[in-house]
Amino acid sequence: MKGTVLILGSTGRFGRNTAEAFWNAGWQVRTFQRGKDDLAEAARGVDVIVNGWNPSYEHWAKLVPTMTETVIEASRISGATVVIPGNVYVFGAGSPSVLDEATPHAATNPLGRIRINMEAAYRDAGVRTIVLRAGDYLDTQPSGNWFDRVIAQKVEKGRLAYPGQSDIPHAWAYLPDLAAAAVALCDKRDQLEHFQEVAFPGYTLSGQQLAQLSSDVLGYPVKAVPMNWMPLRLLGLVMPFVRGLFEMQYLWNMPHELSGETFDRLLPEFRPTDPAAAMRSVLQHKIDPDKPVPAGAAVVAAE
Repeated sequence: MKGTVLILGSTGRFGRNTAEAFWNAGWQVRTFQRGKDDLAEAARGVDVIVNGWNPSYEHWAKLVPTMTETVIEASRISGATVVIPGNVYVFGAGSPSVLDEATPHAATNPLGRIRINMEAAYRDAGVRTIVLRAGDYLDTQPSGNWFDRVIAQKVEKGRLAYPGQSDIPHAWAYLPDLAAAAVALCDKRDQLEHFQEVAFPGYTLSGQQLAQLSSDVLGYPVKAVPMNWMPLRLLGLVMPFVRGLFEMQYLWNMPHELSGETFDRLLPEFRPTDPAAAMRSVLQHKIDPDKPVPAGAAVVAAE
């Protein structure tokens, strides 16, 4: 047994995939049930805490600082390393096209500032932390991310509804690969910096390249067409979380990729999934709607 990991947000995208990856790698996996478990107690004896908590955008300002303080305190009590799924929000509009660990966290918009402050809180607290920063997620099952809920919603009709300019490079992360990278970093956590930021290179793909990959997988032409933002604007009048999508809209028209220099140095043995194989997995529910969704990791409840 390599160690014990506590997954916060185990039903979410990052939490679900990391729970499975840690389990498959031989770790003991505990999950945390909010409203039932006590985090300080659940974290006792664990080696790693994966913070997969991610409230809806409209609750970030209120909940993220409180959640951060709670996780930091649990890490202090247990001595566990905290893994955070970082994103590109911290960089802000006008950032360079290649983003790495040295790129300034210069976001000025509210959601970006919340993420900046969250990461800074872990650094300032002095708890051992790994920030694994990635682009937009590609998941193996429908989970409400941008790609499956919006972009590929009508891919069966040969269309990808792309939210920005379809020829602009955009950072993507295939979640099983991202989760495997989190496990690999935790396996060598004692060799890392006390506060270790790692950019996950993933795939850098434009909307047109996503469409081509989809075409190759599905066997018929798929074209990236401009997404109509108007329905979302109307939804934003009654659904506050939708307003956050507009706050981050600039990312779809800002060329960006995540540098793999630090990642490759720390994990030279890592082999990412071929993009075509990843896309086949992502679109499997479109290819064969009757195929059951994999059960995922076998996990045990926090004690």
